[in-house]
Parts: sequence; structure tokens; C-alpha cells
Amino acid sequence: MELQLQPLNLPSDQERAFIIAGPCSAETEEQVMTTAKQLAGKGCHIFRAGVWKPRTKPGGFEGHGEPALKWMADVKQETGMLTATEVATPEHVELALKYGIDILWIGARTTANPFAVQAIADALQGTDIPVLVKNPVNPDLELWIGALLRINGAGVQKLGVIHRGFSSYEKKLYRNDPMWQIPIELKRRLPQLPIVCDPSHISGRRDLIASFCQQAMDLAFDGLIIESHCNPDKAWSDASQQVTPEVLDFIVSRLTFRDTSEHTDRLKDLRIEIDELDNELINLLAKRMKICRSIGEYKKENGMTIVQKNRYSEILDKRAAQGSLLGIDMQCVKSIFEHIHEESIRQQMEIINR
Repeated sequence: MELQLQPLNLPSDQERAFIIAGPCSAETEEQVMTTAKQLAGKGCHIFRAGVWKPRTKPGGFEGHGEPALKWMADVKQETGMLTATEVATPEHVELALKYGIDILWIGARTTANPFAVQAIADALQGTDIPVLVKNPVNPDLELWIGALLRINGAGVQKLGVIHRGFSSYEKKLYRNDPMWQIPIELKRRLPQLPIVCDPSHISGRRDLIASFCQQAMDLAFDGLIIESHCNPDKAWSDASQQVTPEVLDFIVSRLTFRDTSEHTDRLKDLRIEIDELDNELINLLAKRMKICRSIGEYKKENGMTIVQKNRYSEILDKRAAQGSLLGIDMQCVKSIFEHIHEESIRQQMEIINR
């Protein structure tokens, strides 16, 4: 299946990106309007706020629901900004449309549930509202694409995605692992699909938001969705990852937009060098696999097991250290050789079982 897409046509605050900004949660009518007016005064065109906020554990603030949608409608009327909110059920979709919400997004937990996504898709039948789909909480590109296909199958063609990083059991400097290679692969497969970065959820810390915004622009993302609150320290949810509209304006004003064209002769020459080296790498891998098959023949003739644990550990440790000395991340080198070893095992298995 292929996606049938139409342009989102969202207003841009910068030369090459649109900004969606607003508080994590719509807490009070005053907080919503104050934040919206401050953002509008800084040139922001799209206001976001969470109306339904199911938390990881019960007991926290979980949103006001329908009353908050009225506040969003008032924001639209008073400031002229477009409004955006998250939906997780067909009832959410119905109410959001009733109050004139302009953009919907599907959260990471919902994206991970095909049943929930299909229910939302069914509720969107016959509408042309733009829908942004966040990546699932786990790093599963096919699940992400599957959610897009379900929404698109309902006739929604104004589609985009939000990259908010992936949950990890390990505690890191930031909240969610960006795993940039996944949205990059999504862009390779679906080049016309707009990608929005959510630096608030990736970082989980306001002091890291600016750097993730710049990384997203360096990777030619189409927009940013950033949590901004008139008084972030007093926010009822995710206080640590929200910034004031003034700070947001400073962050956005300092962004550098790289040239996305591919016309320079120097760049072409460098890419030719890369292509030549890639060809050499493939040829070297083929030679390595030929030797691995010979090793497989030897092991078969002598009744030996395929996996030699000491040898495998030796390869990983040596190559990782070698790569580090040459300026390549040790974990990157280990990952490469893990894949090479996996293919070596597969080829030797074919020989032994032949």
C-alpha cells in the first residue's frame, strides 16, 4: 500500500519550518489564554494543548476534556491561531471536530495499538483535517507506518508524523532516545511525508530543547512541536520540559537552517568518493563471507560447533578498540560486527545443514 498525501499547508514561523507550541496540558482558562496570547505575540501561528492527559500512573492531572476544548475555541477566536490537540478515542475525535480544532495528533501509546488507531481512523472518515501521528513508544518503524496507512485508508490525506523519541528502560541524560536513524529511514521510504520533531519529549529537560531543535533542522525536519507554558515551573504536568514563550522565541530565533540543495560540485565529488568506498566495502564483505563459508566446511568435516564464543568476543573487543582509535564510536563498530557475525553464522548454518 502507498500513502495518498496532500500538503499540510501549515503556516511557517521560520523560513523553512512551522512551529506548534503551547502547554503540555490545558489547566485553566486563564493559563490557556495567557500562554496563547504570549505565543501569538511572538509570531507563533499554531497553538497546542493537551485536553485529555491519561498519565502513566493514576492520580495525576488527566485533563479537563470537553470544557478545555471551549478554551481552545476561544484562543482561535481571539488570536487567530490554529489549534491542535491529541486524540485517543473516537469520542475525542468527535468532540475535537465539534469545537473546531484544526489539527489532531495521535499519541505514542495510541500509535502502538492498531485497534485504537483503527477506531480513530473510522471516526475520521469523511474529514480532511490534518492528522499527525507520533512514533510508537517502542522503536518499530513498521508499526509507525501501519498507523499512517490506517489513517490514510480512512481518506485522510493531510498526514504528517511527530518524532518524539523512543522509551528505554535505561536512564539516560534525556527522556527518550531519539534514534534518528528511524525517522531518517521513514523519510527515505516516504519522502513526501512531513516530519515534525518533538524536542520536549525527547529531552525531558528544558535546557536540552534548543540542541534537539537544531539537530532536527540539520536533518531537514519540516517543523517543531514544543511545549510552552506561561509559568512552566508551576505546570500541572511535565513541568521540567516546558519553556516560557519568551524562551521559545529565543530558541527559534537562534536556529540555523542548512541548505537542503544537492547542486554543489564539491558535494558531488565527495559522494562519488563515498560510493567508491561503499563498493570496496561490499567487495571486502563478500570476500570475508567466502572465507566464512570455507570455515563452515572445515567445521562440518571436523564435527565442530558453529559458534566459537571466545573468538566472537575477541573480534568484537579488538575491532571496537581499533575503531575507537580511528575516531569511530565503539558501540557503532560493535553493532556493525554483530551484524556481520550474524550473517556469517547464517551462511555457515546453510553449509552444515546442507
